Amino acid sequence: MPARVALLVANAFAPSARRLLAPLLVVALLLSGCGSGAQPPRRVVLDALALQIRLTQDQVAQALRLEPVGLPEVSRVRVEEQQPIAIGEARGLRLTGRFDWRLAEDPIRVDSPFELYLQRGERGRSWRLARPLAVEADGTQAWITEPLPLPGERQARRAAAPASGSGGAG
Repeated sequence: MPARVALLVANAFAPSARRLLAPLLVVALLLSGCGSGAQPPRRVVLDALALQIRLTQDQVAQALRLEPVGLPEVSRVRVEEQQPIAIGEARGLRLTGRFDWRLAEDPIRVDSPFELYLQRGERGRSWRLARPLAVEADGTQAWITEPLPLPGERQARRAAAPASGSGGAG
């Protein structure tokens, strides 16, 4: 008999409980969506790491008066920490973690730590690699940003890469 009374009471309060729980569930989903929606796609992180390595290689090659090496191959990215930050007037992220990479024509794969700064595009569809420069006199951080390819651009580059050769116009 007590089980039957409990069932009747539960059924009587079920509509009220649903009305109370529904808004709470919506708020919880929205809050969790805010955090995960800001995370860049894996491909963006791979592209940003490859670009950061290439820019560093180019600077070193230029300083040593060497020919730049080929594009690095980046794989197995593990993001360990993600923090929202302001990059200039735009929203951005600071990502830290580890990744595997190797230079072109090099069989040795290296596991390295990374720190990346990514700036979200105005419409939220694109990303830019942000690199900190010197701190300004007023204490604000200056940044230089480089665009990362959009998915359509990436596919077009891959399709054109074998046919373009070394002296193609760009």
